[in-house]
Amino acid sequence: MNNVRTVSDTKRTFYSLHTRPINTIYRRVVEELMVEMHLLSVNVDFSYNSIYALGFVTSFDRFMQGYQPERDQEAIFSALCKSVEQDPQLYRQDAARLQAVAQSLPAKDLIAWLSQTTHLDVDGDLQAQLQGIADNPNFKYSRLFAIGLFSLLELADPELVKDDKQRNEALKAIANGLHLSEDKLSKDLDLYRSNLDKMAQALIVMADILTADRKKRDQRQQKSTTPVAPPSNNE
Repeated sequence: MNNVRTVSDTKRTFYSLHTRPINTIYRRVVEELMVEMHLLSVNVDFSYNSIYALGFVTSFDRFMQGYQPERDQEAIFSALCKSVEQDPQLYRQDAARLQAVAQSLPAKDLIAWLSQTTHLDVDGDLQAQLQGIADNPNFKYSRLFAIGLFSLLELADPELVKDDKQRNEALKAIANGLHLSEDKLSKDLDLYRSNLDKMAQALIVMADILTADRKKRDQRQQKSTTPVAPPSNNE
C-alpha cells in the first residue's frame, strides 16, 4: 500500500524541526510555501529542477527579508526543505549556480536560451533541463518555477523586467519555447510582483509601529527616571 504524505504530515515535520514561534506577518508566507512544496512533492508529474529551486530560494529570501531574529531565517528555510524530504543545501547550491549564470549573460542571449531558439554551452545541467521541459508534455509547471524564470531575467537585466513591453515579450518567447501556458506564466508573475509590493508595504507599516512603540517606551522611561523636585516650603 502506497501511503502518500499528507499536508498534516509535512506541517508536523516542519514544526518538529523548527520549534521556535514564527513572527505573525511571516507565518502566512511560510505556510503557503510549505503547502505549495508539499502538493508538488506528492504530484506524480513533478520532478525537481534547478529553475524551480531558484524560484523557491528567491521567493523565500524576498518574502522573509527583515525577519527577526535573523538567525532563524536559515533554520526556517532548512525545515521547509526537509519537511518535504528535500536537501536545503542542494536548493541553495543550484540557485547560486543559476544566479551566476544569469549574471554572466546578456539578457537577449539568456532569453534565446530559455526559449530554446539557441543552445549555449554555459551550463550543461541547465541545458539538459530546458530540453527535458520542452520535450515533456506532462511537465509539471508551478508558480515557483515561474518565479525561477523571472529571477533569471531579473538577474540578467533588472531594467528589462520593469518594462512591461520587454518583460511580456520575453515571457511570451520563453513560454512558447518551453511549451508552457503564457497566460498562466504572466498571471503567476503579476501576482508574485503584487505580493512583493504588499509585503514591502506591510514591513514599512510594521517598522513605523515599532518606532512609535519605542518612542513611547523611551518617554515613559524618561518620566520614571526624572527626579521629582520636593515641594518648596513657602514660609
